Amino acid sequence: MNMNLFGHDDQWLMVDCGATFQSALRQEDDDNPRAKTHDVVCADPTFIENRQHLLVGIVLTHAHEDHIGAIPALIERFKCPIYATPFTAEVLRRKLYQVDKGHIVNIIEVSTKQAIQIGHFGVTWLDITHSLPEANAMFIETKAGSIFHTADWKIDKDPVVGKPFNIDVFKNLKDRKPLAMICDSTNALKPGYSLSEAGCEKGLLKLTQQSTGRVVVSCFGSNVARLITLARVAKNTGRYMTLLGRSLENMYSIAKAKGIWPDDLTLAHRRHIGYLPKHEVLIVATGSQGENRAALGKLANDSHRDCELEKGDTVIFSSITIPGNEKPIQKMVTFLQEKGVTVFQSETCDLQIHASGHPCQQDLHDMYAWIMPKIAIPTHGQATHMASNAKVAQAAGVQRQMTGTNGDLFMLTPLPSVKRGVVSVGRIDISR
Repeated sequence: MNMNLFGHDDQWLMVDCGATFQSALRQEDDDNPRAKTHDVVCADPTFIENRQHLLVGIVLTHAHEDHIGAIPALIERFKCPIYATPFTAEVLRRKLYQVDKGHIVNIIEVSTKQAIQIGHFGVTWLDITHSLPEANAMFIETKAGSIFHTADWKIDKDPVVGKPFNIDVFKNLKDRKPLAMICDSTNALKPGYSLSEAGCEKGLLKLTQQSTGRVVVSCFGSNVARLITLARVAKNTGRYMTLLGRSLENMYSIAKAKGIWPDDLTLAHRRHIGYLPKHEVLIVATGSQGENRAALGKLANDSHRDCELEKGDTVIFSSITIPGNEKPIQKMVTFLQEKGVTVFQSETCDLQIHASGHPCQQDLHDMYAWIMPKIAIPTHGQATHMASNAKVAQAAGVQRQMTGTNGDLFMLTPLPSVKRGVVSVGRIDISR
């Protein structure tokens, strides 16, 4: 549930405004199975809400829920323009119109590499590889100095959607002498490079080929690249592919509208899937994190209106297990196996069936070496992830590393320091 605030000369700029799901309102309850959870949760925006007259804009890095999901619930508290590239803007518009707020939001579309002056902040969107179209890093300039904000990223030379990672774009930033680099730490504990998205096709194809029944693949609903890969797998194995889950259908329709979806890859309507021969069916379903009310959960408990699973079918979790979701996922896996369904999970499968959208240690080292900021500020993940990120930055030659937690104020100039707990932070329920 990202919400980053950058302040300069009595103005504030917000980068992303995201939400999370099925979470507690207290961070210390995240690992407590007895804690009450709420359907949709976001960061408490009270600090910036009380300064909304100083908030000059919200800039969005990409269209994942943890980066844009809180906007429909919070936008009336901010009353400022939102800047996004076309794909992200379209995803956001649909979310806003679903709650009848599309007419009150000023969304300004920008293009990659475009520089926009927003108050005292000069913002440039930089194309970077992640796991959906139009993921961007941000280069933010002020009179006091500049920062490079990576957002979510990895080095991927074959990302399936979008352009391959362009090393030169980031090497050239070194000449602009960035004061600080705010960097994704999600996979900072993992050595090597992050796996390429294109590598998933071979593993998914092999598992689909060896299945004699229905194949159900569960993945994150926003992963357009994975949907395209699965559509290719379906085409190459003579199966009809359908989507079960509103988020999947929505992302597919946006990809079609924006010319991202290949014309030669067609889908079957979900209402047809129930009477097709089992060996001709490939279903992509939401629910990879064990959500009972998502499509895979309904398939597992025989409550989905369009299809039933039975002995001999195969379920593939083309996703990672997000920390905290281990128990619901294992419960679902056990239930499926008791029905005679073969289950493959990315963590235990010998084949590559998932690729993270985040940087591992070698990705991080390369980026720090190219950018060479004066200060490294790890973000995302837990304290151990950020500490590992800081060590990588130090090994790459970055002079100073600054780590902290929610509510800390990072002073970048003239004397770099971290003021602990300056902002009162928390979480709020935005389920309704």
